[in-house]
Amino acid sequence: MWSEFLSLFFPEYCLACLGTLESGEKCICTRCRYHLPKTNSHLEEIPTLTQKFWGRTPVRYTWAYLKFSKGSKVQRLLNQLKYSGQQELGELLGHWYGAELKQKGYSDQFDLILPVPLHESKLLKRGYNQSDCFAKGLSKGMELEWSGKVLERNTATVSQTKKGRWERWQNVEEIFEVVDEEKVRNKRILLVDDVITTGATLEACAIELYNKGCASVSIATLAAAQ
Repeated sequence: MWSEFLSLFFPEYCLACLGTLESGEKCICTRCRYHLPKTNSHLEEIPTLTQKFWGRTPVRYTWAYLKFSKGSKVQRLLNQLKYSGQQELGELLGHWYGAELKQKGYSDQFDLILPVPLHESKLLKRGYNQSDCFAKGLSKGMELEWSGKVLERNTATVSQTKKGRWERWQNVEEIFEVVDEEKVRNKRILLVDDVITTGATLEACAIELYNKGCASVSIATLAAAQ
């Protein structure tokens, strides 16, 4: 009752459309949730996104939850997650997607969920890793173990936003390190990031994981650039 009373004076807003949330809704209103532009890549026999890694590094599955385009509600959600401290949003979206993956029987395909790490300097500045938020949500939805302390980024890099594929690869080559090899040896890893564009960052992480003896790497991102 107290929560409902406060909402009369301090209403919560949908982070996608900015409309007022109704009782029981969190972060995203029911209408926006229903109309989220999903990729449904986990329903494809050979996910189209997996082709990004052909001839580069072995990747078992490559999935993205949502379609990203400039000026869209998905971009607004990503900005809220990445720059406005909306960690709960990342966990919520991860939980929703994780539940879909579990329903399709994918939970028994993995042993561990790992987020792409931020460098310590950026983590201190932002206060959290947005990919870790999504990974936590996936962990809840899929009922799988996750850890944000297995992979580390040992070098700070400049923004990838305006770089091409080759420049992105040069920017992230050999900057990741597995700090707990026993955690990944012979394990089927689900590697998690916020957005997939060229795949260079995820490729660099996957190579390091294979170098440390993991059995397989799959990828799940919150969104994929269109």
